[in-house]
Amino acid sequence: MSAATRPLDGGPQLRRRRVVNHAMEAIATFAAFAAVAILAVMVISVAKRGGGSLSLDFFTKLPHPFSFTPVPSGLANAFVGTAVIVGVATLMALPIGVLTAIYLTEFAHRRVAFLIALALDVLNGVPAIVVGIFVFALVVVHHGQSALAGSFALAILMIPLIARATQEVLALVPQSTREASLALGVSRWRTTLGVVLPQTIGGIVTGTTLAVARVAGETAPLLFTSSIVGTQLHWNPHHALQSVPVAIFELSESPDPQDHARAWAAAFVLLLFILLASLGARWLATRSRRRIATSR
Repeated sequence: MSAATRPLDGGPQLRRRRVVNHAMEAIATFAAFAAVAILAVMVISVAKRGGGSLSLDFFTKLPHPFSFTPVPSGLANAFVGTAVIVGVATLMALPIGVLTAIYLTEFAHRRVAFLIALALDVLNGVPAIVVGIFVFALVVVHHGQSALAGSFALAILMIPLIARATQEVLALVPQSTREASLALGVSRWRTTLGVVLPQTIGGIVTGTTLAVARVAGETAPLLFTSSIVGTQLHWNPHHALQSVPVAIFELSESPDPQDHARAWAAAFVLLLFILLASLGARWLATRSRRRIATSR
């Protein structure tokens, strides 16, 4: 059949490709909407069960388990403990993660960088409960439970996230920027710290925010490292401090329905924090990419 007599629709093969293409687009669209629907159902479900228990007392009062008097009860000690544990973990993980990313991107040999990056990916996939058991055997067995031990466990989970995020944003910095600084006689380390690193602050903050959101809801490592606590409010990281995930776990096992309501409320607050932190990280990542793109 000549080209002049061929059908305009392209024949059966083209029609089949179009059908397959439309089918795959429909499947991908359904999968995307299903993922969003699952998140929406989860948020709405938790909000319905826990939203009614939110109040100022919930954030400012201490817990009073099995109280037979109408004493306001809250989880102030858990919120303070979570802030201390996650804050100390961030102080531990941030410099190590950033320096690791700088070494991999700017100084390491290709084979060494590949091996370290592979180790970071493996560490990122290690279950949190394994990290908790490791820290328990390394620290808690000899020194007892403490917020520092919990922070150390969370920092182990945060390091690969911060390092890989920083490594990705460092790779976006134009090579010409480094070469221009080196051509002026500036040393390699000063070029990295004074020229390259300032352009990646947004990406570093993004990776740190995602890492904080990742570990803020971890329960397993804290059960092994900082779970034997009372109902008092403490700020000293050398003592075991209550945390929101552990409080949710303990309240969910209580026979008191009011404790169950507080557990749902704490879960709702934790979920809102993770959602807001993730949205903020996405916004910072977009802003960082635009800033680097305009500097080229």
